[in-house]
Amino acid sequence: MAELKADVLVLGAGMVGVSAALHLQQRGRDVILVDKHERAGEETSFGNSGLIESASVFPYMFPRDFAVILQYAINRAPQVRYQFSDLPVFLPWLVRYFLASPPDRALHSAMAVLPVIRRSLIEHEALIAEAKVPDLLRRTGWIKLFRSDATLENAVRDFERAKHYGVAGEVFDSKAIAAREPNLTGEFAGALYLPAPGFVPDPGALAKAYATLFQRKGGRFVVGDARTLEQVAGGWRVAAATGAAIAREVVVALGPWSDLVFRPLGYSIPLGVKRGYHLHLAPRGNAVLHHPVLDSDLGYLLAPMNRGIRLTTGVEFARRDAPPTPIQLQRALPRAHALFPLGDPVDAKPWMGARPCLPDMLPVIGKAPRHAGLWFDFGHEHHGLTLGPATGRLLAEMMTGETPFADPRPFAAERFG
Repeated sequence: MAELKADVLVLGAGMVGVSAALHLQQRGRDVILVDKHERAGEETSFGNSGLIESASVFPYMFPRDFAVILQYAINRAPQVRYQFSDLPVFLPWLVRYFLASPPDRALHSAMAVLPVIRRSLIEHEALIAEAKVPDLLRRTGWIKLFRSDATLENAVRDFERAKHYGVAGEVFDSKAIAAREPNLTGEFAGALYLPAPGFVPDPGALAKAYATLFQRKGGRFVVGDARTLEQVAGGWRVAAATGAAIAREVVVALGPWSDLVFRPLGYSIPLGVKRGYHLHLAPRGNAVLHHPVLDSDLGYLLAPMNRGIRLTTGVEFARRDAPPTPIQLQRALPRAHALFPLGDPVDAKPWMGARPCLPDMLPVIGKAPRHAGLWFDFGHEHHGLTLGPATGRLLAEMMTGETPFADPRPFAAERFG
């Protein structure tokens, strides 16, 4: 079989990997994109709320409220569930997550990622225009509903803090909620409306559109096994379906599977996963959902996707490759039916995916400290769709010697020793 050669191999064709490949290509690099699937965006990038969350200043840190932690611990919170049998696997990571989440460290993470968050929608808009898929971006913003005065007050307090960093929004009462979303039913203390974030009604299709753009501009997309990566004279080699692919440099952008590459190379990076589920349902009658809507107190979100209304769950802590246990989805279904007129499921079965997370809720972006030509771009926690193009730009600037638009030091792998 033929041997393919390039300047850079990018391992992983999710939103993060495809975006890195595009930005490297824009800077004159010959890039081969490698994925185990024949199409881009078939894993984590396929299933999410569709939000380009340019208003998300503060990462999802471990809570410090004892009452909330207790609800999580006894598996009674709708936002979080865990499998007790898997506790020995993920408990050490949870301890590191807790230790990385006091207010001062949480603020450090927030300020580190803020320039990238601010760049997120700008980079998406540029790629969407170049890919000629304007229908895959809607400027509706989104709505967070709150059913109790206490949770609304907490959210408003966080929002007032976020306003100091440029976040715009409005606090809605029941009348304003009904005016925006007349088909919602329920008793609400209020809501937050965040107008700035973009909404993608088919995240998987957007990753595929970016991959098509990459190929249209001369990039090569091959099916291969990232686990075969090896360092060879003058660069890196990976086995592909059409023959070996070889390049001077390689980018690991495999999301929750990145450890399959970095661990055999001797790196001990504490990559964890938060699993999640979604299911599409048809709206009943003429009911229309105009925005993604988070039912904050009950731990699920509804988003008006092209395929139907997507019901997404909160977080499940479990082994990445354990069989699906969509209990959160089953519990959310009757609550979602009570909120919005939903019909039959469109999907034959629920989808499950895994969010790649580091304890400080910051990705790993930059050069591997002990291997020439090895680069990391993974661990984007809940914001792979949001951050992919912006971190792709940041990585490409680092790899090509440009001045990075944001300080890359907080994202370095060396922060874990």
